[in-house]
Amino acid sequence: MSYKIVFSDVDGTLLNSNHQLLNNTLYAIRQLQQRDIPFVIISARSPSGIYPIQETYGFRSPIISYSGTLILDEQRKALYVSGLVKKQAAEVIDFIEEKQFDCSWNIYSWNVEDSVDTWIVKSKQDPRILREESIVHASAVKGTIHMLPDTAKVGKSLCMCNPDRILEIEQALKAEFPELSIAKSSDILLEIMPNGVTKSSAVKTLCELWNIPLTDTVAFGDNYNDIEMLETVRMPFLMGNAPKELKGRFPNVTDSNDEDGIYKALKQIGLIS
Repeated sequence: MSYKIVFSDVDGTLLNSNHQLLNNTLYAIRQLQQRDIPFVIISARSPSGIYPIQETYGFRSPIISYSGTLILDEQRKALYVSGLVKKQAAEVIDFIEEKQFDCSWNIYSWNVEDSVDTWIVKSKQDPRILREESIVHASAVKGTIHMLPDTAKVGKSLCMCNPDRILEIEQALKAEFPELSIAKSSDILLEIMPNGVTKSSAVKTLCELWNIPLTDTVAFGDNYNDIEMLETVRMPFLMGNAPKELKGRFPNVTDSNDEDGIYKALKQIGLIS
């Protein structure tokens, strides 16, 4: 079986528990690139949260950001842009504020004209925001959604929640906004997206743009927001650090993100030596 493209989630998958890229993972990425097999980073992160990974480890690759609403090629040129309209995103933030949920809201937007992304938060002093900034090596801006132009596309809204309250917050948001896609990406993170735009839809969009059959695709993921993507590709790999509930759903479980899971899986299917 020949595969022509590889997709990888970032947190809990591409990066280890210390948010670093393992040497063997970097070796695998470079081997794929030498064979003209695109290694696509696919993440809920903004581009500014992904660029530092590439710059630190000295490689470029295509990026699918905001869990599917933005696709950039290797030169960081936008191939696809979608998202919530400003009014929709504002309604979500207003609801969160009204209900006084135990969470910090975040707004992420991509400006097509200058190819710059914006990350807006209510408070720069919130410990949850400070922690996220330290992980992704990007900076948030204090403000409101009204900083964005009326024509802006909001790539996603994100709630950083108290883990003891996240299910309650998720259920309330889903009940209030059934037209949106709302999914957990970790024990504390809720991703709020346009309905129908997912990592899976982005995989299909990019493969269509590049004329790559889905039968030639590989993907790696570790959490609930990766399920649809893993069900879409021909060769899905779940990381060994994934929740136990997910491990029963996929036949291919590789080692964890701390144990060269990506490297070992790619070697197993013959994509690298």
